[in-house]
Amino acid sequence: MGTYKCCLIFKRRFRWNDAPPPEDVRALFSHHSGGAPHMAADGLRGYLQAAGHAAPNDADLDRLLDQIRQLQGRAARIPRVGRPLLTIDDFHRFLFSHDLNQPIRQGQVHHDMAAPLSHYFIYTGHNSYLTGNQLSSDCSDLPIQKALKRGVRVIELDMWPNSARDDISILHGRTLTTPVSLLKCLLSIKQYAFEASPYPVIITLEDHLPPELQDKAAKMVLEVFGDMLYYPDTDHLKEFPSPEELKHRVLLSTKPPKEYLEAKDGGTMKEADGKGAADDAAWGKEVPDIQSEIQSATKHDHDDDTDDVGDDDDEEEEQKMQQHLAPQYKHLITIKAGKPKGTLVDALKSDPEKVRRLSLSEQQLAKVADHHGTDIVRFTQRNLLRIYPKGTRVTSSNYNPFLGWVHGAQMVAFNMQGYGRALWLMHGFYKANGGCGYVKKPDFLMRTEPEVFDPKKDITPKKTLKVKVYMGDGWRMDFKQTHFDQYSPPDFYARVGIAGVPADSVMKKTKAIEDNWVPVWEEDFTFPLTVPEIALLRVEVHEYDMSEKDDFGGQTVLPVSELLPGIRAVALFDRKGNKLNNVKLLMRFEFV
Repeated sequence: MGTYKCCLIFKRRFRWNDAPPPEDVRALFSHHSGGAPHMAADGLRGYLQAAGHAAPNDADLDRLLDQIRQLQGRAARIPRVGRPLLTIDDFHRFLFSHDLNQPIRQGQVHHDMAAPLSHYFIYTGHNSYLTGNQLSSDCSDLPIQKALKRGVRVIELDMWPNSARDDISILHGRTLTTPVSLLKCLLSIKQYAFEASPYPVIITLEDHLPPELQDKAAKMVLEVFGDMLYYPDTDHLKEFPSPEELKHRVLLSTKPPKEYLEAKDGGTMKEADGKGAADDAAWGKEVPDIQSEIQSATKHDHDDDTDDVGDDDDEEEEQKMQQHLAPQYKHLITIKAGKPKGTLVDALKSDPEKVRRLSLSEQQLAKVADHHGTDIVRFTQRNLLRIYPKGTRVTSSNYNPFLGWVHGAQMVAFNMQGYGRALWLMHGFYKANGGCGYVKKPDFLMRTEPEVFDPKKDITPKKTLKVKVYMGDGWRMDFKQTHFDQYSPPDFYARVGIAGVPADSVMKKTKAIEDNWVPVWEEDFTFPLTVPEIALLRVEVHEYDMSEKDDFGGQTVLPVSELLPGIRAVALFDRKGNKLNNVKLLMRFEFV
């Protein structure tokens, strides 16, 4: 029973109870219990096998039955003789337990990890040392630790001489960001590199150091990492090594300097004042579709073939820097960033004798993708392509990552310290392959015959995902009674959809269930998928508010390729990507 004040005088009382098991759950229970009021151990074993779970042995089954009993609370302490029988409520609790009945495979690396690095999407951070915005936030090793714990595999550091020019600081150059020492960052990387994944960590260096400090950086890197540091005997690699070969190793990569110059026009400071960048705005803004980003990038310039890769001054400075690299420092760099002069299309030409990494801004990628998508896909089959946020994203917002992924770009660099729907997609994408930070690119992106994949070409749907949203629960445990509404229980609705290529991307929603902490929707959704290999299932819950903006009730993003069919418990996360303690949905997934 919940009591809410109304008009300062009256009180309204609402009674809420656990919702009964959905009819589909009752039908499953009846089928596997043989129509009996209780399900025996063999019936549960039969259900698990039919639902795609690994066939449990007797010890595993006994352990699971004990765990299901513990979901009952006090009743779990009542001793039973022999293997317990399950009631319909026991079975429902099991299906609605995120710990026991998850929607995707957990902690299982199941992709082939023996292919070259260029065959994988790699979880990549941008300006990994920043705690907030790009202009005035503190620099720290704490965001680096947090990213590594989440499974991020590429950490970016911008190296500058300190004020005395005798040591190395990490900061966002020519801004008001306060520095952190290179040594502190390296020590944190060493400590947390393999906490979430055994696969290699790549440190991307933006280098603004004179040769004597480059030499100091090299010595520091060697002292900190020792045998963990991988670097080849040859100046140029003909093919990148595999994640399997590089387990528990750290690699260095350079990047073209001064990407921050893209933000040099005066308009960027206006965005930094915080207006329009409130918490609600961050999660409320929808991710733009790929086609919109391409049209926006090409609106003022349709001649991609003549568009330069970067600023001429940047190129000249980079060439000078490369010529004067300290020998030891140069030798430690495994993944070399090549930024050839000429057009964007010229930059995408592959050298059969050596592999390299190319960096493009999200705008440059959108511009060249408009007419040269197949050239990008072909380049990324052997070489690494890194995409970074445009310089005007001073509030540490992000872009649509599918712009990079659909073209095979391995390093789609994101501001991990931000949040919002684009970052939710990034979090969800890298839940795949056991959350190890490396996701093998689908075969169609590596194919050369009969033709290279063209992202702009129309494709017929390969499969259809059917989703049913039964109910939700847990908000009453995680939120105060008046969090969503001062005068009554919340009116929850769910948004369900797909993020992926434009043809697949869509969002739909359920009706709002009024005045109920345990909403029962029982609604079906159908999603035809043309590129299911990289599609993501998006789920959000909001609380309907007639007079104000709807309140946020949780979200999750799941890789479609990892979804386990059947009825599953789906945990929800807050807007920063942290798991809510108790909030979850009961959903069913089916592929046809």
